[in-house]
Amino acid sequence: MTSHRPLQAAAGLLLSAVLAACSSSGSGSGTPSNSATSPVQSGTVATSPAQSSADALQITIKNFAFAPATLKVGPGQTVTVTNQDSDAHTLTAADKSFDTGTIAPGATATFTAPQQSGDHPYICTIHPFMHGTLTVG
Repeated sequence: MTSHRPLQAAAGLLLSAVLAACSSSGSGSGTPSNSATSPVQSGTVATSPAQSSADALQITIKNFAFAPATLKVGPGQTVTVTNQDSDAHTLTAADKSFDTGTIAPGATATFTAPQQSGDHPYICTIHPFMHGTLTVG
């Protein structure tokens, strides 16, 4: 029986090591979560001006309204428009200097801000009561 005691002790150590590994893999599961975030953060860092600008330069169409109704951008910057409505929409400048074309429900489109500084009012040509302003400055 004494010969089984070292075996039991070894089994206990092995069990402790397995539990520690599981516990660290539990911490490790936090690590994949961080590393899942890291590529996004790395991508953001690698393209920080474009990514930050893209994040800030978004217009959402929801409940037949543009949000934000007024967006300030730099000349030539790209604006992303996401249609979260169940109907198609456009985002079209009154002076036709930019136009997304028809954006299907759930779809996204982009356009380039004009080079000319100032306010550029826009509408949805399908629903002309929807309007907003792009301020280039």
